[in-house]
Amino acid sequence: MYLSDQTVLITGAAGRIGSATARLALQAGATVVLVDVAKKRLDELASDLSMSVAGKVYALEADVTTPEGIDQLINKSLSHVGRLDAAVHSAYPTSRGWGARFEDLTAEHLHQDLAMQLGGAILFSQKILACFRTQLGGNLIHVSSIQGVHAPKFEHYEGTNMTSPIEYAAIKAGVISITGWLAKYHSNQGIRVNCVSPGGILDTQPSVFLDRYRHSCTNFGMLSAEQVASAIIFLLSPAASAINGQNLIVDDGWSL
Repeated sequence: MYLSDQTVLITGAAGRIGSATARLALQAGATVVLVDVAKKRLDELASDLSMSVAGKVYALEADVTTPEGIDQLINKSLSHVGRLDAAVHSAYPTSRGWGARFEDLTAEHLHQDLAMQLGGAILFSQKILACFRTQLGGNLIHVSSIQGVHAPKFEHYEGTNMTSPIEYAAIKAGVISITGWLAKYHSNQGIRVNCVSPGGILDTQPSVFLDRYRHSCTNFGMLSAEQVASAIIFLLSPAASAINGQNLIVDDGWSL
């Protein structure tokens, strides 16, 4: 149980990557603090994990897009568990206009999404790393995307209702950039900051998209949330103690 001495806070815990990470962290012996704004899904996840996986689980409803919300979350978490050894920031807040075509993008929704996702990642980092500094150590993992590393393969989307928003690429590239900045800024403080950039995760995508996507990969095509979560668990583990400021791409060769 290589995470048995770790308490891990996971934002966006009710999402696919967050919930898979929570399950694997518990299986590895960690105490887990689940965080999301979707209270019903959060409570259902906490109940399911408590029944199916041994380990301590705490569920906290919180908005991590504001400084006040993050402060309240950290304070509540510490009151429950005493110490936070690691945090996985996989929250994915979006505006009402999220997913619009480039030609239909509005300033209002663009500003909201940039502020909530990239701005929120910076604010969350500011607050949680201050907590880690007080504790003399900690481990922060952000979730980026292959879209932050390479331009989309637009031919995959032809004939579907799917799109790859330009603001998503900007946000995820920004997450990769702040990861290295934060790691270097917190040198010699027992703090690590890394991020994971996953490829597409299998959901309800149309078969034509799945076939095209698979041809750009090496073995699997679209990934399961567990395949991405496994990389996050590795970065949480002692085996990754010398990895800092890095972006770990998990995409079955899509970016090659």
